[in-house]
Amino acid sequence: MMDVTIQNFEAEVIEASMTTPVLVDFWAPWCGPCKSLGPILERVETAYTGRFKLVKINSDEEQQLAQAFGIKSIPTCVLLMNGQPVDGFMGALPEGQVKQFLDKHLPAEGELPTQAAVQEAQPQQEAFDAGSARAELEHALASNPGNDDARFDLVKLLIGEGELAEAAALLAPAMARIPVPLRFEAQTQWLNALEFVTTDPRGQWELAKFDELIGQNKRDFETRFAKSRLLIAVGQWESAMDELLEIIMRDKKWDDEAPRKPFVALLELMTPPKPKGPDATGKSAGGIELMGKAAVQEDPLLAMISSYRRKLSMALN
Repeated sequence: MMDVTIQNFEAEVIEASMTTPVLVDFWAPWCGPCKSLGPILERVETAYTGRFKLVKINSDEEQQLAQAFGIKSIPTCVLLMNGQPVDGFMGALPEGQVKQFLDKHLPAEGELPTQAAVQEAQPQQEAFDAGSARAELEHALASNPGNDDARFDLVKLLIGEGELAEAAALLAPAMARIPVPLRFEAQTQWLNALEFVTTDPRGQWELAKFDELIGQNKRDFETRFAKSRLLIAVGQWESAMDELLEIIMRDKKWDDEAPRKPFVALLELMTPPKPKGPDATGKSAGGIELMGKAAVQEDPLLAMISSYRRKLSMALN
């Protein structure tokens, strides 16, 4: 269990939930039921041995976060997965009911979690053994070649392990479709960037060398495009989009609009999947509001993605 504030919320909740479900406990020191629920949640976290992460937010001290989640009473607990809230409950539930709530959403012990991540290119601790995950995904795909979720997750895993040729072969059937599914086009663009740094001499350049050439000629689009590929390969996706956007703004038709494809691909890879838990009203089965308008506006990842979408739209129009 750890305390979360507005300063570390993005890292400890949003980013952490991309790989491990995060249960957020909104509480206050004066709240009697909060004092009863807190130890229960800590016991359950220990018993579940890494299947979820528990964090606490003092709703009195972090009113901006409490308002963003529409917290109306405490204690209130909200479960986040892939950067989005999927369910929640209010009140000091007994330990058995807390476990029932978690078991509806968490992968069973030893089961493969297949949630898509926004930060695939960055090193991170995985919540499962990569070998076992690969075997399960390969089995799922062999049993049903039309299982796009398994294909997507297996390609992601192979890219993460540096198995670029195998990832490309696995993508080939999806890329042969008309139209090509956007998420597989996005993975192909990511794969192209990784292949660039292993096959093109510029893939070994220091960033300063790119900047020196661009400083001499702002319209050196070949160098900007090569730099963007290197940035994609090393996980600096926002910086890569900035370079691609510079090309698009200066000449949106350059090289048959080549920069637009990786730009759109990065937006697709960074966008968290829609949560499956809440209904269309944005409420959990228990009726609590999981993410109000304010939360959408405050979410740093979604705000950044929205900003880059607007920039692309303005550059193309």
